[in-house]
Amino acid sequence: MPVRAGWHKRAMHKTPDDRPIYRLLTGKDDRAFCERVSEALAQGWRLYGSPSITYDGGMDCIKVAQAVVWHEADVVK
Repeated sequence: MPVRAGWHKRAMHKTPDDRPIYRLLTGKDDRAFCERVSEALAQGWRLYGSPSITYDGGMDCIKVAQAVVWHEADVVK
């Protein structure tokens, strides 16, 4: 996913816990995962792209991933 040229020259936006402006949330497709995404949105993160889903045969469960970016981040899809 490209980032606009010169992003490193701009002041980095302050995120909770000094996290990077991009995060990939992953986990088992359950209530706990949905709560983690909901918490990120409540903190000021925004969804970035579509979620991904796959079946984990070793764990016999569905795994999901959702990217989020800090609301002030200047990113390009």
